[in-house]
Amino acid sequence: MLRIGIDVGGTFTDVTALDTADGRFHIHKLPSTTDDQSVAVAEGVRAILQRTGAAPGDVGYLGHGTTVATNTVLESDGARTALVTTAGLRDVLEIGRQQRPDLYDLDADKAPALVDRSLVHTVTERMTAQGTVRTPLSGRDADAVVERIRAADPEAVAVCFLHSYRNDRHEREIADRLRAALPDVYVCASADIAPVFREFERFSTAAVNAYVGPRINRYMSRLADRIEATGVPVPPKVIGSSGGMMSLESVARYPVTTLLSGPSAGVVAASHVAGQAGFGNLITFDMGGTSTDVCLVRDGQAVASTQRRINGRPVRTPSLDIHTVGAGGGSIAHVDSGGALEVGPASAGSQPGPAAYGRGGDRPTVTDANVLRGRLNPRHILGGALAVDYEAAARAVDGVAKAMATGREVAARGIGRIAAVNMAGAVRKVSVEAGEDPRAYVLVAFGGAGPLHAVEVAREVGMRTVVVPPNPGTLCALGLLVTDIRAEFPRAVLEEADEHDPGKLDEALREAHESARGWLAAEAPPGAETRITGEARMRYARQNFELSVPLPRQAIDTARFGPGAVAEMVAAFHEQHTKSYGFAHADARVQIVEIQLTAAALVDKPELPSIAAGSDPREALVDRRQVDFDETGPLDTPVYERAGLRAGTRLPGPAIVEQLDTTTVITPDATALVDAYGNLVIEVEQR
Repeated sequence: MLRIGIDVGGTFTDVTALDTADGRFHIHKLPSTTDDQSVAVAEGVRAILQRTGAAPGDVGYLGHGTTVATNTVLESDGARTALVTTAGLRDVLEIGRQQRPDLYDLDADKAPALVDRSLVHTVTERMTAQGTVRTPLSGRDADAVVERIRAADPEAVAVCFLHSYRNDRHEREIADRLRAALPDVYVCASADIAPVFREFERFSTAAVNAYVGPRINRYMSRLADRIEATGVPVPPKVIGSSGGMMSLESVARYPVTTLLSGPSAGVVAASHVAGQAGFGNLITFDMGGTSTDVCLVRDGQAVASTQRRINGRPVRTPSLDIHTVGAGGGSIAHVDSGGALEVGPASAGSQPGPAAYGRGGDRPTVTDANVLRGRLNPRHILGGALAVDYEAAARAVDGVAKAMATGREVAARGIGRIAAVNMAGAVRKVSVEAGEDPRAYVLVAFGGAGPLHAVEVAREVGMRTVVVPPNPGTLCALGLLVTDIRAEFPRAVLEEADEHDPGKLDEALREAHESARGWLAAEAPPGAETRITGEARMRYARQNFELSVPLPRQAIDTARFGPGAVAEMVAAFHEQHTKSYGFAHADARVQIVEIQLTAAALVDKPELPSIAAGSDPREALVDRRQVDFDETGPLDTPVYERAGLRAGTRLPGPAIVEQLDTTTVITPDATALVDAYGNLVIEVEQR
């Protein structure tokens, strides 16, 4: 059987296939089709079938990572969306939290609301914070709002009522009326998308879900049709922001959960590969054509978040705590009005791409600078499949050099240096700013451009070890093969942690448990091992933020809080508060804000195959060329073919390691060792 994972990036679409019969991996890369990602996905399936000699019927699993939802929000070209809300709450999205985007920038504007105020409609109804009806839903208002929305002709509608996380009856009634009257309009209710308290965040999440919903639904429909046309008999599954796989039907219902689809696959894969190599604490460093994504993994578990901002808008859904900066191989360099060199966040993408790709691009990018510095092969990349236009890269960088009144070499070096500093800032964001010492972690570099810059980034933040997996350029696609089928089910509680009266806790836990079991019955493959885990988000009374603690196993298994369970959670919360903030209030009232169950169907996780042993790097030597290493300037540098390296081989810097999907740069102050699985473990000398 063949298991295939396909990840779509800004420049390339990566394919990894595992033949379960012999344990061999096969990889393929092709340019992304930005107008319709499903075209490249189908082409990738056909290409890997041809490469392996397998028939379409041999495919038993197909995983997919997509950036459709992310791009829709970032490019602000989603559906024309309407919002229905409780009377008096028309301006929740406009008001937000009254926080400036940048504390020190008085001119910075907040991201505009995704729903134009003219498309926000109110109805008379009111629920209390306890979930009781204070003002019944007005049937006259309900009929009127349906007609107003029909006249406005939106593509999507979000329904968001006050306190619907406590009682969603009114919200569901309006949503059902809209679906019946407007069958071609995408309708979602906030209680389905984010049944949690804090109105602005819940409203924003539902609005984002509606905004991307029509496009995601169209994309999933095209994807299903194109995969069916390849003859593959299984429907694809899509990875969500939290690192779990979902069916196309789940994605269609909750498209907001795919906002970090592609990057989360890379984190899962990096954790899997690094764990096999003996590293449990790592920072993932995924540099592609458009951006760089970093995430901290502690003891083999990626740090997760319940909320994040996408293009300035809060989204309240579980996700891996991935931080993204606009620094990639296609990031465009320019000189600003003050004469300073800047790199990114604008990108050349895949069409036309960097000037060096010879596809009509003429703006200087990080890739062009790497070509001129000798870090990238000046003749071809992708194993010879893509010719490099050195002269075009030189002309592009010359424009920056002219604006800086300096030479080409200095301009190219400056582009690389600024890109490295930008990416080092992202690593500090998930480590130093979160109270973690990056020196206690290893940097796992992947993506098409990650290994090119990883050693410099590690040195910049004081990290001593870099790990480059065997196929770093397609690691996200590997992540799709080792990711469990998983979904999260949060429920708002907002009750004191009372050991003697857990009634409201039990009610919320039963609801989450029923949802989790129902989801597993629909999504888990036959015979798959299933698991439900859970956590509670707790705080001291009147605190504004929560900390997560695990739910007792007994409570998860029985869907009720038995004797001692609440006290166990309170003790765990005090301990976590001390760890996070340095103190705890043992006598203070503790509040349980929310509980969340996570349902998972476990998949078999293939190990990387070991490679043959050897110690002579000359067996893999294929070239020598001049490579620029900043302070040292150009040095005569050996170039090795990754496939020829054997376990136990040491590569003292400077050195370049080339392969189909990426290039690894080993600076003069670093030494690489090939481990038993083919990973490059690079030790970086700190100055």
